[in-house]
Amino acid sequence: MTTDLTQRLAGKVAIVTGASRGIGYAAAERLISEGARVVITARKPEALAEATAALGGPDVALSVAGRADDPEHQDEVVRTALETFGSIDIMVNNTGINPAYGPLLEIDPEVSRKIFAVNVIAALEWVKKVHAGWMKEHGGSIINIASIAGVRPAPSIAMYGTSKAALIHLTEELAMELGPTIRTNAIAPAVVKTKFAEALYEGREEKVAQPYPLKRLGQPEDIASAVAYLASDDSAWMTGQTLVIDGGVTLNGGA
Repeated sequence: MTTDLTQRLAGKVAIVTGASRGIGYAAAERLISEGARVVITARKPEALAEATAALGGPDVALSVAGRADDPEHQDEVVRTALETFGSIDIMVNNTGINPAYGPLLEIDPEVSRKIFAVNVIAALEWVKKVHAGWMKEHGGSIINIASIAGVRPAPSIAMYGTSKAALIHLTEELAMELGPTIRTNAIAPAVVKTKFAEALYEGREEKVAQPYPLKRLGQPEDIASAVAYLASDDSAWMTGQTLVIDGGVTLNGGA
């Protein structure tokens, strides 16, 4: 018996943060294509409205604008999902920031605090909200978007990588606490061609891709397919894991 991929998420509802573009948008698009309905978030209302329309409108996609680390915004998103679609089966913590490049010793402590507030603490708070609102009684799948910078050192984005290492460990701790009915996994991409990552490859993409055995950078869709897998019952015996999706670059010691 084979799984019908077009229907493996039928009836499921997902929240995807940071989804007006890039990996978050591609993840929402893939989840919808497999039968789910989504509530997407981002800071800018205009971009979010455009994304929602492109995803198919209110029958399958709703949007709530706000900051991922704002507790009132989190409450509004959870309430919207439950009141409109009736459940929250999938939580995709995709929002991440990286406002600082360079050595750790040169980063302002307030910037470091903000990176951890958004990349780590906010992810935990989203989990708390969806757990209390739905998953505690009904189960679900939590997917945290980390980075290979959290798997091995990445000197130019050191504080970002440190936060993603914390997110990976948070994923493992949550998997221990929330099983057996809630699965918690992470995805650690290498460089994906998004606006967020432009500083890492813009104007020199071929050179940046050279160490990758697959000789290309990632596309948002490469990560979205993994999100759908982790959201589905195809990964039913998987929790506390981090999928490294990197075109093979970590085989060369890259990050």
